[in-house]
Amino acid sequence: MYRLIYKSRTTSEIDWDTISTILNDCEKSNQEHEIGGVLLATETHFLQVLEGKYEDINETFFRIAKDPRHTDLQLISFDVIDGRLFKSWGMRGLGVMDFNKSLAAMLKTKYGEDNGQLRFPAEQWLTLAMINDIKMVHGLPEWKKG
Repeated sequence: MYRLIYKSRTTSEIDWDTISTILNDCEKSNQEHEIGGVLLATETHFLQVLEGKYEDINETFFRIAKDPRHTDLQLISFDVIDGRLFKSWGMRGLGVMDFNKSLAAMLKTKYGEDNGQLRFPAEQWLTLAMINDIKMVHGLPEWKKG
């Protein structure tokens, strides 16, 4: 099993409709290939965690890299994992711009800002810590190893 994390800059300002479209476009393929994870988005950036088999994650990432909705793609990690953190999630999408102001302020204080938006970390451990912080406050599904 593998986990891939990347971040990128959007080519135009995005909203929840954009996130929803992305998730709907990839839902069938992700289910067929048992790919799970989470897509986070601010109005100007994406951060995505993908978990699954090597070939499926690799193929998915190359398809994502060609998507014209983003640029400045930065691979954060692509590692072998003992178990999935997002097994029960399928693929979830979260628009960070929709969070309540106190959560957004806490995340910006802890992880930094980029032109007023939450800055997505460039390190795997910080990325997973941020997702855990969001999970704890936002009531996301439990992570299950296995």
